[in-house]
Amino acid sequence: MIRRIAATALSVVLLAGCTASPAPAADEDLSGPATTLRVLAGSELADLQPVLDQAAKATGVTVTFDYTGSLEGAETIATGKADGKYDAVWFSSTRYLETDPAAKSRLGTSARTMSSPVVLGLRASTAARLGWTGTNVTWSDVAAAAGRGDFSFAMTDPTTSNTGFSALVAVASAIDGSGRALDAAAIEKVAVPVTGFFKAQQLTAGSSAWLTDAFVRRNTGADPGPALDGLINYEASLVALNRSGQLPEQLTLIYPTDGVVTADYPLTVLANASEPARDAHRRLTAYLRTPAVQQQIGAQTARRPAIPDVALPEGLPGSLVELPFPETQLSMKALLTAYNDRLRRPSRTVYVLDVSGSMEGDRISTLKTALSGLTGVNTSLTGEFCRFRSREDVVLLPFSRTPQTAQTYTVDSQNAQPSRDAIRDAIGALAVGGDTAVYDSLIAAYAGLDAAQDKDRFVSIVLMTDGESNQGRDLAAFTEFLAARGAGATPVPVFPILFGEAAEAEMREIATATRGETWDARGGDLTRAFCQIRGYQ
Repeated sequence: MIRRIAATALSVVLLAGCTASPAPAADEDLSGPATTLRVLAGSELADLQPVLDQAAKATGVTVTFDYTGSLEGAETIATGKADGKYDAVWFSSTRYLETDPAAKSRLGTSARTMSSPVVLGLRASTAARLGWTGTNVTWSDVAAAAGRGDFSFAMTDPTTSNTGFSALVAVASAIDGSGRALDAAAIEKVAVPVTGFFKAQQLTAGSSAWLTDAFVRRNTGADPGPALDGLINYEASLVALNRSGQLPEQLTLIYPTDGVVTADYPLTVLANASEPARDAHRRLTAYLRTPAVQQQIGAQTARRPAIPDVALPEGLPGSLVELPFPETQLSMKALLTAYNDRLRRPSRTVYVLDVSGSMEGDRISTLKTALSGLTGVNTSLTGEFCRFRSREDVVLLPFSRTPQTAQTYTVDSQNAQPSRDAIRDAIGALAVGGDTAVYDSLIAAYAGLDAAQDKDRFVSIVLMTDGESNQGRDLAAFTEFLAARGAGATPVPVFPILFGEAAEAEMREIATATRGETWDARGGDLTRAFCQIRGYQ
């Protein structure tokens, strides 16, 4: 089954601006008419289903989730596309939404339901080697050790995932040390040490769940590549990972003493929701905030209670310092732009593009429009952060009956747009004709990446095809090729995009074999697929 990625993202953003309300009285009647509450949400909330099943029995409110990344969710709300389709939103935070007047005007009553700080989990042996077991550690300590290459870690992309953005804000704010919310001047001040921090990042992703799975596979030897020392994620996710027994070595959770950024999961009814939906929201949030249910949430998910006088889940430390969050959308965008173009490790991506005869007409036009959206012409909220980044290597590898000559473009670090324009011109010049050699072309993409031998970049392949391979090597030969690369080869995930009559089963096998992910654009939204994959590059 193709996984629908819902990078919990730029919900991007953290402690909500909702007002705390007291827990309901123990004898308060929360029952009511059977109502379905349609909720746009972050995918990590799937673990609440047992709690929500009980809530439906107690309150009559059944929750149906439509999962999305919070950056996409913010755009959906701000543009009015959520109106009439959803009754409420439930992300890790609504702070980003509240900095956008168009989005904020569409938000109604909100109630915090639980919380979880974003922290660093280190292999116990690594924490001991660094002297960080049972001692005070600051983000400056973490950044300095990362810059020296003392440990490696995995973290989600801040432009698509709240955990990555929270970590970025925490590191930058703590190193700034002013106690004030970040602004453009502060971002410039901390750029050098923050860049050092990201030198140690060896794995990225658009989804915390996908990243955790990849971290486990890497550290158990199921995936090629060296084991990773650390994982940045929600405290609750790291605790759950330790409890799962999946890792050969437990993670030591590092709580920097200079502060953390915490997600508080406000369940927020939309301003134009119907009266029955508003009443359902009231009953459901009251139920979720009862002490007994708060304890149940903590026991099942390791998230912290949203109301006072409820004990923390077992083993969690007490109150933590909360770092200030950027107060304006301008500051948030400045931080994300700096991350993309200056702070993070650059990437090299090969776009393996089907230009066979079946792509003629609307299909090649759709491909050109969608891929050109990454060259700076897509000015939407999501498009702004999925454009090609400064310092990034973009390789176009069109194919039909054979792979064509690869065209490599490096986005200039000083003046990026002319480089993007050149990429857009090359995309516009794509011409169709001939049969379809998927596997020969994938192998050619691997050969180019292996020849580059650049250990300082994230590398990946995006495969877009509208049909079955009917020329050259087949899937079995491609699998043999992967095996022949050996365990010491640089891991290169392939992200196939299904389009037209693409062979779904084979594309899924390619993604599984290379530890990538499959996107389904057969419904026509190729632009969204290309943009979502950016979180993994």
